[in-house]
Amino acid sequence: MQYIVCMKLAVVYTRAQIGMHAPLVTVEAHISNGLPTFSIVGLAETAVKESRDRVRSAILNSHFNFPTRRIVINLAPADLPKDGGRYDLPIALGILAASDQIPKVPLESYEFAGELALSGNLRGVQGALSLALATRNTKRKLILPAQNAFEAALPGDNIVHVAKTLNEVCDHLMDLKLLPLQQKIQQDNNITYAIDLNDVKGQPQARRALEIAAAGRHNLL
Repeated sequence: MQYIVCMKLAVVYTRAQIGMHAPLVTVEAHISNGLPTFSIVGLAETAVKESRDRVRSAILNSHFNFPTRRIVINLAPADLPKDGGRYDLPIALGILAASDQIPKVPLESYEFAGELALSGNLRGVQGALSLALATRNTKRKLILPAQNAFEAALPGDNIVHVAKTLNEVCDHLMDLKLLPLQQKIQQDNNITYAIDLNDVKGQPQARRALEIAAAGRHNLL
């Protein structure tokens, strides 16, 4: 008896977030014969493991086929903690590429991050600025949800594409409809205010606390 082995692999690049640092994470999607399972390995926390259900629904609602095979997603390096929903988009793209529904070659030129809604829409992620700064030092471009467009374009000298749905990202990778480039928004630094903390005499510690709270949007109390 002859057995036919079906084994397909795709690699997608994304980044984790540790403080202000965004270390590179390689998402390896492996599809093989066997009982239909979907597992995620690589020190993934609960929110990352829950992406299995989000990714499955997003792929189906975006009119792609979800492979009924054994699917293993490896988030490398294995000793780096991964949390949040930022891995949804790269995991979905890895599955689609490994199942030959989108091309693999264009994935090498990009880094991706984004949380998926069950409908296939993209939701913003935290740390877009650190992602953009880290990607700027590589030869790869960055694709992020539209909610992160302004923050990701702040460095000004990196290539950032923004998307609203999984379908838009796939169309871009297949050269069907290219995503727009996010341009850095010029801020007006000559804005004047009727009241300024510079007018406060004394109280340097209180003024500094107010400035830090306002700059970081922290709770003053």
